[in-house]
Amino acid sequence: MPFKINVSHKGKTIKFEEVENEELIDKSIGDKISGNLISSDLEGYELEITGTSDKAGFPGFKEYPGAGLRKVLLTKGKGMHDKRKGVRLRKTIRGNLISNATVQINTKVIKQGKKKFDDLGRKPDEAEKSAEEEKPEEKQEEPKQTENKS
Repeated sequence: MPFKINVSHKGKTIKFEEVENEELIDKSIGDKISGNLISSDLEGYELEITGTSDKAGFPGFKEYPGAGLRKVLLTKGKGMHDKRKGVRLRKTIRGNLISNATVQINTKVIKQGKKKFDDLGRKPDEAEKSAEEEKPEEKQEEPKQTENKS
């Protein structure tokens, strides 16, 4: 089952589409994983799973074990957007285990690897351009043009 994996670090997020790795199944929210499980670009990175979402959009909750769906009574917090006082709504959620029904996995960086996080999502051409832009360039004066009045 292909996963969409979001890796975030200091307010920036990189998406990895169509990651097919069977080792991610049966991991739970809060587990730490190696970056090699997601992509070879993330070699040396250590990631923590912060959340999941299934094919119908139901979020995974860390507090509920298992991978199945369940209907829980929520008052406020994650999954509850109604701000009225005293309101309780029954919402469908998924447990904390990653399964074949999981589509999206959210992670955050705990330990960085060799490559900079900012250069991971870019193509090689873009990474070279950004490195060139960081170098200070000398300003060249343009020759002054004189107007001839005839």
